Amino acid sequence: MNYLSAENISKSFTDKVLFSNLSFGLNKGDKVAMIAGNGAGKTTLLRILAGKDAPDNGKLVLRNGIKVGFLEQDPDFNQSLSITKYIENSHSEVFTIIRDYKKALEIQSENYTEETHGIFETASTKMDQYHAWDYERRIIELLTRFNITDLEQSIDTLSGGQKKRLALAIVLLDNPDVLLLDEPTNHLDIEMIEWLEKHLSQSNITLLVVTHDRYFLDQVCNRIIELDYGKLYSYSGNYSYFLEKKAEREEIEKSEVDKARQLMKKELEWLRRMPKARTTKSKARIDSFYEIREKAAGNKIKQNINLEIKMTRVGGKILELEKVSKSYGNLKILHHFDYIFKKGERIGIIGKNGAGKTSFLNVLTGKEKSDSGKVIKGETTVFGFYTQEGLKVDENKKVIDVVKDIAEVIITGNGSTLTASQFLHHFLFPAELQHTLVSKLSGGEKRRLLLLTVLIKNPNFLIMDEPTNDLDIPTLNKLEEFLSDFGGCLILVSHDRYFLDRLIDHLFIFKGEGVIHDYYGTYSDYKLSNERLLKTQSKSNATRRKAGKENPDLSVPKEKTKLTYKENLELANLEKEINELEKEKNNLEKAITSGDKNYEELETISKRIANMIKEIDEKTTRWLELASFTNL
Repeated sequence: MNYLSAENISKSFTDKVLFSNLSFGLNKGDKVAMIAGNGAGKTTLLRILAGKDAPDNGKLVLRNGIKVGFLEQDPDFNQSLSITKYIENSHSEVFTIIRDYKKALEIQSENYTEETHGIFETASTKMDQYHAWDYERRIIELLTRFNITDLEQSIDTLSGGQKKRLALAIVLLDNPDVLLLDEPTNHLDIEMIEWLEKHLSQSNITLLVVTHDRYFLDQVCNRIIELDYGKLYSYSGNYSYFLEKKAEREEIEKSEVDKARQLMKKELEWLRRMPKARTTKSKARIDSFYEIREKAAGNKIKQNINLEIKMTRVGGKILELEKVSKSYGNLKILHHFDYIFKKGERIGIIGKNGAGKTSFLNVLTGKEKSDSGKVIKGETTVFGFYTQEGLKVDENKKVIDVVKDIAEVIITGNGSTLTASQFLHHFLFPAELQHTLVSKLSGGEKRRLLLLTVLIKNPNFLIMDEPTNDLDIPTLNKLEEFLSDFGGCLILVSHDRYFLDRLIDHLFIFKGEGVIHDYYGTYSDYKLSNERLLKTQSKSNATRRKAGKENPDLSVPKEKTKLTYKENLELANLEKEINELEKEKNNLEKAITSGDKNYEELETISKRIANMIKEIDEKTTRWLELASFTNL
């Protein structure tokens, strides 16, 4: 069943054509992702589909009775309202129906007549029609899910991330027939993203989403449409399938352009020696020549961001933390935290929103002072801090002036020098865009400019707080390549699991109340380990319950509520041992697939892995047994 169709729609801004004569449709149950570079028109196209903007030509056809929910990239709110008032105002019809129902119920209870019963029945029917029976409960549940608990808080006091989460919760609350979501995973922690993936994967949800989250694309979407140079290409399948088919398409296009160029050369020679008298046949051949010439000129010039920089030399001491503590009132971020950063270290940071990840980075870089303890920075350490808040410059400045304020001449990784204008070209800012005001840039372009201002200082210690927000996938791929080769220290706060898996060696897991666990391995390793722990714990609990039922009359000894000093020591060592075993197991598994081992070596490694799995399970069971007492 077709829900929505776009027919030959086009959109331009002044002399820039975003797209022309696009046609596509959404059927019930479709889960479609739209992929394109920054500035290609993704957000504009979504706004047209949502009825927030109009195409220059073409038309949009929406099936009768279909309700569309739209999450904007930068939601616009009435700043003067509280969260409660905003929801009531934006959903006034539903709240009026709920109030009418409560009033009708009260009147019927006090004075039951045929007339009051009729009013009550009408109110009940409307409650069914608008799914309003548990509306208020669902509001609380969804807002709590997205970490919004103070409903009397004024919207103008919310951060950009909180506003995005509030907007997403309100869109999901409406249960629309079609969901149009622009970067829904921005400002969500990993736990929220994984919940959202499960929610959107339900078969009754129809979805068109713009996102850079590649794991999200693989988990949720069954079709991908790519907006490339103003044209739309459709691929049935997930992101991995899209990459394969896109490469095939580009190879075919390149081959066709090469053939057209060879044919054009031949036809051009014929044109030059053609007699002046033109027959009908020669005129048709001339017309064909111009078609061939257009096709031959159609080879797309792929522009790639160039992130080459000259890294400042790293000294012996990089950064040391000694008994560092930090709190905000009752919220404890760090408690007597010790750590010595080593050369080339690559750390990922994860944890729920509000756990203090960004505050930790601010303490490291000196933007905020710790309450106690010492943060000792090495003399040669140069921080490059890519902040979550985004670019903090005068938006009335031109792009090139922002760069010139930092440096007129930049030294690259190979020792050559670039002017500010040339450096901007490396970051996909052509001449016309360099003289644009910062306020006119798209979200992704502002992020690219922020990245440029960070790297221009040649840091040897990169700290990146949610760098994937608003960047397109091609830029993300280039950023990953750069960070993979970066020789300095790297700290990465990100909800992008694909990004974390590719780039980090170990994780700082912010548990709250100042507790930070250091886990050696990727995010996927950590998730798998967690799932294994939960599974083991569930089996253990089931065994205990079963034993209790089978022996109801046995005298139960006094329940243990506290670990001894020796057991506390054992618990701490077990966690380290499990992490080390997991890391060794991963290295052995990579060795098996490397292709450079003989049969005997493979057999030895396989036996070692089998023993390690058994050892990990035994230690995990003991860890769970001891850890259960720390939560009593």
